[in-house]
Amino acid sequence: MPDPTSWERTEPPAPVRLVHLGLGAFARAHLLWYTQRANESCTAERWGVAAFTGRSAAAAEVLARQDGRYTLLVRSPDGDAPETIDALVAVHDGADADAWREYFRRPEVGVVTLTVTEAGYRRTSTGALDLHDHEVARDLVHLRSGRGAVAAPGRLVDGLRARRAAGSGPIAIVSCDNLPDNGLVARRVTLDVASAIDESLASWIEQHVSFVSTMVDRITPATTETDRAVVRKLTGREDRSPVVTEPFSEWVLQGDFPAGRPRWEAAGARFVDDLEPYERRKLWLLNAGHSLLAYAGLARGLTTVADAFADPSCRTELERLWSEAAEVLTLPADDATAALRERFANARIEHRLAQIAQDGSVKLPVRILAVAQARAVAGLPVGPAGAGVVAAWIDHLDGTVSDPGAADLVARLPGQGSSARAVLVLDAIAPRLARKDVFARHVSERLAVRRPTSPIPAGARP
Repeated sequence: MPDPTSWERTEPPAPVRLVHLGLGAFARAHLLWYTQRANESCTAERWGVAAFTGRSAAAAEVLARQDGRYTLLVRSPDGDAPETIDALVAVHDGADADAWREYFRRPEVGVVTLTVTEAGYRRTSTGALDLHDHEVARDLVHLRSGRGAVAAPGRLVDGLRARRAAGSGPIAIVSCDNLPDNGLVARRVTLDVASAIDESLASWIEQHVSFVSTMVDRITPATTETDRAVVRKLTGREDRSPVVTEPFSEWVLQGDFPAGRPRWEAAGARFVDDLEPYERRKLWLLNAGHSLLAYAGLARGLTTVADAFADPSCRTELERLWSEAAEVLTLPADDATAALRERFANARIEHRLAQIAQDGSVKLPVRILAVAQARAVAGLPVGPAGAGVVAAWIDHLDGTVSDPGAADLVARLPGQGSSARAVLVLDAIAPRLARKDVFARHVSERLAVRRPTSPIPAGARP
């Protein structure tokens, strides 16, 4: 009889047909959960996933000791439900360029997915590949000499070059990061790298590679030792790499899969002809709301999304922000915001504000300033809540912030007045924002009156 506390598989793993870059918690709560459900719905055509870490080899080492298997702990307000995920059948250090290329050479591998964060695409403010990024520059040198790459665009080109040489046919690249038109983003930076090293490779990519855009949604907080103890109690297993997530999950995709794909629709994924309305609703409500709660909440000494959502001042600003976005969304917002109120109130999902606050220079343009742009185009007034998020981020910036894209701002902002700080920031992260001078004035006004405060008790006047 199999030992239920062992990580040994009781049946052969699914063959590797999907390769993933970025072995973080979100991918394991979302992509791998959908793939697991797809495999369970169609056992005759299972898709195994080989995943590569983005940076550190540590995640691969831990999961390798569990044969790629791990516990997904679905945490609702009423309790925890553990699920064992088996779809991950191989894990690799991201630095293993030989293994990366070998998977791309296999004709049965039909899909490559990415979760490398917004910053991982190494773009300038115009959307082009940032040729001044030191890792991008180094990757180009290495790729020209036949070596591997470090940044995601270079890694994709390295793998696709190997696939072309092997004659293994078309493939789909699927971005699962929080960026509008993320498939087009991946396509542009990939082609920029390919064009810089081999124009014929760029032409081959244009003809044989499909770049699929997606909207992804599932809140996945960082796992704690307490979570590991809960998994041990519920399953009897010692899991060194469990993932905690919420019950809610959504995935909407647009694009072609020329070499096949898992039956993700069996788990609720939707395939649409126009992804943009879904992207905007998610980015402008959930992600924008997260950014507001992060910067406003941290300034008030709060720690989690649920803490900030329960704070009357933060909650009031959040509702205003959602109203500003709803005026320029094409999909209904009421059901979405009602669901978000339940999700944000789930105090058992300890989504850390400090985690959300990272990389604001990349996140705010698509979460906050895109709404400001849409409102300007529609002839609507500047949204004060949106301007308030930018002001809160400016106050948040200092030398300890994890945001490489804001390093220059961190150096230039100290000692500047409110107006100068607002202009410097908008010139840096939204240079083509319509009515930028008007928006800057609103940010400046919010900066002039902002001051960190202690949380206000529930029921008190904000």
